[in-house]
Amino acid sequence: MAVRTPICLTIAGSDSGGGAGIQADLKAFAAQGVHGTCAIAGLTAQNTVGVTRIDPVAPRMIVEQVHAVLTDIGTDAVKIGMVGSEPSIRAVVEALAALPAGVPVVIDPVMVAESGARLLEADAQRAFVRDLLPLATVVTPNLPEALVLAGRDDVTDLDALTDDDVLAVARTIQAAGPANVLVTGGHRAAAEDLLLLQDGTALRLPGERHADGAAHGSGCTHSSTLAARLAVGDDLPRAARVARAEAGESVRRGLRDVGAGPGPVDVLDLQALRARAAERADALVAAPDRIATP
Repeated sequence: MAVRTPICLTIAGSDSGGGAGIQADLKAFAAQGVHGTCAIAGLTAQNTVGVTRIDPVAPRMIVEQVHAVLTDIGTDAVKIGMVGSEPSIRAVVEALAALPAGVPVVIDPVMVAESGARLLEADAQRAFVRDLLPLATVVTPNLPEALVLAGRDDVTDLDALTDDDVLAVARTIQAAGPANVLVTGGHRAAAEDLLLLQDGTALRLPGERHADGAAHGSGCTHSSTLAARLAVGDDLPRAARVARAEAGESVRRGLRDVGAGPGPVDVLDLQALRARAAERADALVAAPDRIATP
């Protein structure tokens, strides 16, 4: 009997450079053997150097995209990325009301692009914390985003923070409503993720730092891999460990020759895919052509 295909829905912004956002999410889902669906919440004119324009999608269109997916295809997990504005946040909250009970929701609080551009409007941050964050099965901020969510954005020296400091930040975020908090560690020398579970247990997930890699889209890839692993049935600690490892490997393989800025991560291992595609192409054209006769 055929195994049912797992489904993961991303609600996020589009990256015209193909490195982050919806594009990164769908690649990360595919890398885990999961079919990806999407609801685009915003459009960005973006490349590896910067973001030149952000246009929100009409709130009703966000809701209708989610409705179209859920009423026909369904989903086993949801990942939420860039939502950008307060009307968009309200639309996402409305759309999530149609989710079946028990479907995990991974929220990546996308606030700042790798290039430094702000992706979450300042006036939307309050609505994000008040209305969206409590719906999260797990929220996955990087350390700068975690400090903002915890009201500690005055901290500038991230490496001066102790492990206990990071745990305190995670607990402050958890108090705002998300069941679990995963603070990603790519901005500290230790490169260690911290997972704070609903029962108060804290797990430290070590990983390698790849300083010579390419990291554009690493946060999206991390949270989307996490959502995909939840969609296939992993528990949260296992999903978080896989996400940490896959994100690190994606940075290590990152496409440093793409664009003038921080290149995109490579979650699919394009070099290996090209080699396999070439082998398939050779096999497909191995048979001699037949000459058509009248």
